[in-house]
Amino acid sequence: MTTQPQTAQAQRYEGPVPLPQQESDFYWEKCKAHELWLRYCNQCSNAYFYPRDICPLCFSRNTAWVKASGKGELYTFAIVHQIPRPNYRGPLPFIIAMVKLAEGPVMPTAIVGVEPDPKNLNVGMPVEVVFEDITEAISLPKFKLA
Repeated sequence: MTTQPQTAQAQRYEGPVPLPQQESDFYWEKCKAHELWLRYCNQCSNAYFYPRDICPLCFSRNTAWVKASGKGELYTFAIVHQIPRPNYRGPLPFIIAMVKLAEGPVMPTAIVGVEPDPKNLNVGMPVEVVFEDITEAISLPKFKLA
């Protein structure tokens, strides 16, 4: 896993800031350390995202944290050309996406490090995680083309 360098964009982050909950505290601590972790169900042998104690597939509580590889593929994407909310001051356009992780789960994210043009992106392209430090306590996992 790599770290996205601090850029002027990262320093002026204007997006929503996640509010960690008890079930997700560990996830956000690991993101701050620039590591991507997932929940894994020992009952049905599936990794899942978003982090929660109960498996969404079999409803078992027999779950554990596992470190993800940080690799995956572009599952789908959209290029946003209009401000998503009135007080948004970030760059336009930008790429939002769903990434299918090598471990199986599909997670919402942003694609960075590539011009937001459909000619530059194809479903199935390999991607890898990078992290944007948005506050002293929160780092967001985003993905770049591998």
